[in-house]
Parts: sequence; C-alpha cells; structure tokens
Amino acid sequence: MLLQVLGTAAGGGVPQWNCACPGCAGARVHPRRRRRHASLAVRSGGPGTRWHIVNAGPDITDQIESVPALLPGPGSRETPVAGVILTDAELDHTLGIARLRETEGFTVRATTPVRDALLDRLRLGDVLSPYTAIEWRELSEKPEALSAAGPVGRWRQGGGSEGPGAREGGERGPGALSAAGSTEGCERTGTLEALSAAGDDGRRGQGERPGALSAPGPTERRDPDDRLNALSTPGSIEVSVSAIPVSAKRPRYAAGPEPDDPTWSVALRLDEPTTGASVVYAPAVATWSDALDAAVRSADVVILDGTFWDDDEPVRSEISTRTATAMGHLPIVGPHGTSHRLAALPGRCLYTHLNNTNPLNDPAAAQHARLAERGLEVAAERMVIEL
Repeated sequence: MLLQVLGTAAGGGVPQWNCACPGCAGARVHPRRRRRHASLAVRSGGPGTRWHIVNAGPDITDQIESVPALLPGPGSRETPVAGVILTDAELDHTLGIARLRETEGFTVRATTPVRDALLDRLRLGDVLSPYTAIEWRELSEKPEALSAAGPVGRWRQGGGSEGPGAREGGERGPGALSAAGSTEGCERTGTLEALSAAGDDGRRGQGERPGALSAPGPTERRDPDDRLNALSTPGSIEVSVSAIPVSAKRPRYAAGPEPDDPTWSVALRLDEPTTGASVVYAPAVATWSDALDAAVRSADVVILDGTFWDDDEPVRSEISTRTATAMGHLPIVGPHGTSHRLAALPGRCLYTHLNNTNPLNDPAAAQHARLAERGLEVAAERMVIEL
C-alpha cells in the first residue's frame, strides 16, 4: 500500500485568503509553511494501476500537478486518477470534484447522506453531467475491494460508457449518473480500483524530527519527482476500504429536519488482507467511538484530525464563539484531547487537517516537541508513506 499526502490543512488552507492570523502571516513570509486542503492519494505498487484521491478540495488540480506520479500520460488524455473517496460532504473536501470535469469519467465513493447532499443540495450531478460521467458508489462499514473500474478513458465525454454495462445509444450504464443527475438504479455495492503494495510495516519511526516537516521517517520517502517507481512492485494485491462512522455533523448547506445520521462524517479504514497492512484516515473526528478506537488500535498507520491544538483555540483566536469540540473536532491536547490516546497505540500516528490558527503550522513551535515526546508527528505536505 502506498500513500501520498496531498494536503494537510483545514478549510481555507494555510494561508487563508482573508486571514491575517500569525499562522497565515507566517506562511506568507515563509512559503514552506503553506498547507493545502487535507487530502490523501492511495495507489498500488504495480505498473499500470491507478490512484484514488481521498477528499477532493479546491486545491485538487494543483495537488495533482505537484506529484509527477499523478500526471497524465502516456496518452494525451490518460490519467492515473481513477476516482475520489469522500469522508464527508464539507465544501473543503468536495469542491474539487467539479474541477475534475475535464476527464471522461471517474468514480465517487461516498456514504448515502453525503452523496444525497451533493446531488440534491449542491446539484452536482446536474452541473457535471453535461461534462463528464460520474459513477457513484456506496461507501459503507462493510469492507469492499478497490477493484478495477475499467481501462483508462472507458467513459465517453457527454455520452456513455465504452466498457461493460454500456447501453445502446450511448446511455450510461448502471452506477453512472443519468443526464438529470438521478441515482436511480445506481450500483451501490460496486468496487473501485485494484491496489497493491510493498513491504514496510508502516510503524512509527524512532528519533524522528518533531513534526517530520523535512526529514523523512523510515516509512516515507519524499522523492515525488521519480514518479515513485522506486516504491513500486509488480503484481496486484487488493486493498479494501470501509467507513467508520464518527459524527452526525452535516455541512451548513445540508441543514434540515432529517434524523441525524452518524455516517455524515466517517473515518476510512484501508486494509490489505494479503500483507495485513492497515491504515486509518480520519480528518474530522467529533467523538471517539468504540468503532474508531478498535480500528486505530489495530492499524499500522493512523492519520487523524489535528484541526485545533486545544479546545479553546477557536475562541481564543476569535474565529468562533464555539470550542473545538462544539465545532466537531476533538482537540489534540486537554481533557478531550486525542494525543494521549494516540500515544498508547502501536502504529505510527500523524496529525492532519490543521486549522490556520493551530500553532503546529510553525515548525519552530514548542508544541512539536510535546508531540515528539509522545512519539507523534504532523503529516508533511507531499509526504509519501509506504507499507
């Protein structure tokens, strides 16, 4: 299993365009402190396999362009990006879907409330159907293989699928979005892309620099310009993905009288049964559930919500009248903090989704040393993790 960190910031990025807080001001003076919206790419090590991007924010095309392994080729319109997996329906995790409209087609895997919000509230299906074919797939608590969705370019622009399931007259097959954006008859339990992996156990390294902002650890290589060929191995070892419900918090645009659903925001578990490697990716954690606790205890790598350093940060920074917990993000330290939980885990643990007010945006901040004492890190932009 191979992970490419594409971004590590919360909504707005670092710097945020309308913010002059110390974190944003520092990032403008020191460009290396800049962070793009939190996102992760997952791919196999085998030749010819493709990538899946976890959460597609407004930076998505810049993030793709910054990683040569994600660039198109060898055909003029061939892309190694097969689709998107969503942990929630927040704008900073979904606006990038529209920026992928130039491709002939791609998959989006999401839970039911997230998919419905994007189609019914944002009308994303209606907006994009004249440009591209989106195949919506259900993300559930049941592990499903990320299996092949067909060859590159199997969808026709503005028409139907060239691959299996194509209908006469160019009508899109099951699982693809209809011209009106409907998901009636949509395949809900399909699979995405076959992934494979290479050796390392992904455990937390010893003696790593606080925050791992420049020096790579033993399970990562920051050499994106070689197209990650050095990390690839032939063959195909499937990886499965499953959802871990973490919060009923819905985006503001999706407010309504419907009953709360704990799958509005989920963590992802990526498992590779052949090697036993597993990863938990949870960029927005409002509560520490038993299911999440069990998943992180058995994971080789945990990448967790690090939006706020402590519970009072939003109020102290005058960005909100609510605490971090009330905003749907468990803080890193304090009575409800996650750092003491992560420090007890056997796997390697990193924080992502940093708000621009978080002191961890400054690589010289004393908070990095506090994390290092517990064996924890902050995920670095463009970090590569191999399991």
